[in-house]
Amino acid sequence: MSRPWSMRISAEHWAQLHSHLFPGDSREHAATLRCGLADTPSGVRLLVREVTPARDGIDFIQRPDGTHVLVASFVLDNVLRAATDHSVYIAAHCHGGADEVGFSGTDLASHENSYPAILHRTKAPAVGALVFARNAVAGDMWLQDGRQVPLHHLTVTGPNLQVLTSSPAPVAQADSAYDRQARLFGDRGQAMLRAQKVAVVGLGGAGSLLSQTLSRLGVGQLLLIDDDRVETSNLSRLVGATHRDARTWLTDDQRPEWVRRLGRRLSTPKVTVAARVARTAPVPPDVHAVFRSVLEPDVAALLRDCDHIFLAADTAPAELLVNAVGHQYLIPVTQVGAKVNIDRTTGTVRQAYAVSRLNGPRSGCLRCTGLVSSDRLRRDATDPTQLRRQDYVGGENIAAPSVITLNAVATSLAANDWLTRTVGLNRSNASTWWTHADALKGTTARDIATTLPECPWCGPEHFGVGDAGSLPTRH
Repeated sequence: MSRPWSMRISAEHWAQLHSHLFPGDSREHAATLRCGLADTPSGVRLLVREVTPARDGIDFIQRPDGTHVLVASFVLDNVLRAATDHSVYIAAHCHGGADEVGFSGTDLASHENSYPAILHRTKAPAVGALVFARNAVAGDMWLQDGRQVPLHHLTVTGPNLQVLTSSPAPVAQADSAYDRQARLFGDRGQAMLRAQKVAVVGLGGAGSLLSQTLSRLGVGQLLLIDDDRVETSNLSRLVGATHRDARTWLTDDQRPEWVRRLGRRLSTPKVTVAARVARTAPVPPDVHAVFRSVLEPDVAALLRDCDHIFLAADTAPAELLVNAVGHQYLIPVTQVGAKVNIDRTTGTVRQAYAVSRLNGPRSGCLRCTGLVSSDRLRRDATDPTQLRRQDYVGGENIAAPSVITLNAVATSLAANDWLTRTVGLNRSNASTWWTHADALKGTTARDIATTLPECPWCGPEHFGVGDAGSLPTRH
């Protein structure tokens, strides 16, 4: 059985495309899409990089028989533009209707006449077409190996997740274990959660809470990535971790150093604990636990077909890598964390806060806002307010204070934002937002993150390029 083909589009590009195709006049309109490609074991994703509206009467004309067609020069210009950067050319137009759509015989004949020639001349991996109703889409993909495949679905990444297909799919009643939450967002909302593949990078205090929460909400697939093991100091905030996991009888300070080293080598990986807890959910998710660094190229590649990534690792290289994956593969990323700032001279607690930072394709970037700098990837470029908010206790080999309650606030904010957007309950028009909860003042502040036009990670160079671009992995 061939792998399914799907498409992802940012909220900004979706608004541009939808408003052009459906301006309110009930007529046919057209556009072209330039797409990157993510070829993964679970399926192939088209990633919309650019939308080019076709001008009515100039680029998109009506023939004497009443049918509409894109003019040859417009098609050629866009095909060549896609070919120059190894993108995939997609033609899109609209039909009437709302919830169901399909290609006409004229549409299919046009594909038969033109797409083999485009594939032969450009050597592109694929070329295709989409036809839209207001709430539906059908796709016809022609592949370089001669196969034709339909588009399985199109995903709009925000502010509320939208998944469009050619016709409404039946929805089964939610499992009785989810009766209370399904009363909030319905059987369809529960089914959407079950269809999600979500990654948690970093399974420490915050990551372990996220993994447990996501599994209890009913996520279908969980990808857990961390290369660290359980230590005694983790037990107060690592969900599900036990003294046995930390090998406390070997790592006790009274033991000889060689025994403590052995205990640390034998302690349980954090991902193993998180996977164990996730599998106790009433309907266990499919859990893939990876006890390696996300900076390894083949581990980073596992993120490419996720629907959302929670970043709970606090090292700058991991933050840069996951941030790049989000923009390159059009996957929303939420960074979560909790910080306690102590005056090292007096021991006074200066700050204690939790943060949830949702970053979406084309709307929010950890590098643009200075949170990933080059001394933290260029620390002196960090905005002073954000710098104070992210400040750890300084000094070499000094562990930052941490408490489970702050982690719980951060992860609850992050998971709730993700949940409301996934099931369609979000009432904000913002594609992304950052939440800062001050535990000492009892206040919560929200900011909308910005991006810089020429950013090397969220800008045109890497946005939506998929497998054609490189990632900042370890090698």
